[in-house]
Amino acid sequence: MTQLTGQERATYVQNMFTQIAKRYDLMNRLMTGFQDVRWRKQVIRLARLTNDASLLDLGTGTGDLAREALTQFPQAKVTAADFTFEMMRVGQKTSPLNFANADALHLPFIDSSFDAAISGFLMRNVIDLQKGIEEQFRVLKNGGRIVILDTTRPKKNILSPFIWIHMHFIIPTLGGLLTGQREAYNYLPDTTENFVTAEDLSSRMAKAGFKNINFQRLMFGTIAIHWGEK
Repeated sequence: MTQLTGQERATYVQNMFTQIAKRYDLMNRLMTGFQDVRWRKQVIRLARLTNDASLLDLGTGTGDLAREALTQFPQAKVTAADFTFEMMRVGQKTSPLNFANADALHLPFIDSSFDAAISGFLMRNVIDLQKGIEEQFRVLKNGGRIVILDTTRPKKNILSPFIWIHMHFIIPTLGGLLTGQREAYNYLPDTTENFVTAEDLSSRMAKAGFKNINFQRLMFGTIAIHWGEK
């Protein structure tokens, strides 16, 4: 799947998330040992919101990050944006959010619209990573913050064989059993291993214009949270 490029890849990703939408959140919990709940709380803390802040949750999926933001900051103005209608439809059944259909490469928002832009497991799926970062820079106000939670290419270490087994056997098997879409969960390790390193993502954020960039690796180096300021 990772050999696909351009619109062909975008269509594949959209169809894949449509197929797994109903079990997407459950699979995230099981794949990460429920650690993704803690990571999302950390993303919102790093966004440094205030109660009247405007927040863009890009690639919101079913809205987990947006809901966490509203839990911590109930008065915040949160826009939950995604380009897969089925993910948002499933999320709307959980609790109503201000959902918006949006392509990460062509955001339908004016310049300097938001105090913060966050994303969870989005950036490895966009077909033009640099453009996706630049679009978030564009819609942020001066002083606004970006926080990116995503997989990252792990460094080789003593745990590498166990990480490989988890990613290439356990995750696809579990995903196939729960969703009937094993191919979708072969996509995860493929995109993780072919995604940029944490250092490279930092460099791309700097190229887009972000300052005060930092990142933290999680889960044996397979996950990273990046943050920076406009």
